[in-house]
Amino acid sequence: MTLKLHCFGESGNSYKAALALELAGLDWEPVFVDFFGGAARTPEFREFSAMAEAPVLADGDVTLSQSGAIQQYITDKTGKFGGRPEDKYEVLRWVLWDNHKMSSQAGMTRFLINFLPEQHRSQEVIDFMQGRLKAAYATLEHHLESREWIVGDGLTNADISCCSYLYYPEPFGFDRAEWPNIDAWLTRISEQPGWKHPYDLMPGNPSDRA
Repeated sequence: MTLKLHCFGESGNSYKAALALELAGLDWEPVFVDFFGGAARTPEFREFSAMAEAPVLADGDVTLSQSGAIQQYITDKTGKFGGRPEDKYEVLRWVLWDNHKMSSQAGMTRFLINFLPEQHRSQEVIDFMQGRLKAAYATLEHHLESREWIVGDGLTNADISCCSYLYYPEPFGFDRAEWPNIDAWLTRISEQPGWKHPYDLMPGNPSDRA
């Protein structure tokens, strides 16, 4: 049975799930959610996913939202990206750190700069968010100083979660050249067999709405 991921290309959280599905080699297909057109807020979508968000994974009778939960579901299904048994909580720690400290900040900052109408943007808010992001980048940069992967000796959900927004081309305050350890780590991930850029993996990108 083909798994269906309800997602859209601009979403870094959707990318976490889509990349995990792709690198795991599962049979899956993306289902476009017109998020910017309000599709996730319709009664029909809320009936499908009460949190009114993307991504949502549908696998038979299983319907699951939240990228971290979807990543763990893929790990439980395939045995991939969970790391060694003793690494379980370290992988989870970094997934939770990313969702709280980096992806959430990057997603909002990228939205404020690139997708929110200019008349509604606040430079003070953007500056504040970029300051928080720099602190997160510094944490990750330091952690990667003497290691190739965030946890253990191979790709895990920690890497798939933390990398998600850092491949997007729209400016939001991240320059790979300023963070050499992160840059090298992103290159290692993109060299994994099956890796694809978010706009090549999922439907929907800013040029579609230009």
